[in-house]
Amino acid sequence: MAEITLKGNPVNTVGSLPQTGAAAPVFTLVKADLSEASLADFAGKRVVLNIFPSLDTPVCAASVRRFNLEVANVPNTVVLCISADLPFAHKRFCEVEGIDNVVSLSVFRSPEFGLDYGVTIADGPLKGILSRAVIIVDESGKVTYSQQVPEITIEPDYEAALQSMV
Repeated sequence: MAEITLKGNPVNTVGSLPQTGAAAPVFTLVKADLSEASLADFAGKRVVLNIFPSLDTPVCAASVRRFNLEVANVPNTVVLCISADLPFAHKRFCEVEGIDNVVSLSVFRSPEFGLDYGVTIADGPLKGILSRAVIIVDESGKVTYSQQVPEITIEPDYEAALQSMV
């Protein structure tokens, strides 16, 4: 269990992020068009998991925008933006914002994702949705970087994540 904060107040997650060097847990989530995507669909590519509570918050929206720009020109890399938002919200957000360099995924059919990755918030006002985290998986499916953002209302460390891909 990780202890993080929401506006300075402690909250906990159900577990811890996968360890560096470990195989990334498999998953199947729902895309904005209601089709499914699994981690296996991106085999052979570096995968950035941008995990967050909801697109309807400024910090979450900022992370999607930033990864959309930052990783667009990184070869053989895909960004998966993952939240509990419904696929319709993902689609609307990306269309309005002109986001086209990320894959938006919803966990609404797959609550096990948050358990497997240790990011489901276990208590507090956001209980049941995902905490803010970044996990990078290499081409062979191994975790090479992870950050559990300690305060839900701040953005992830983009520079550290990007530097880990060099």
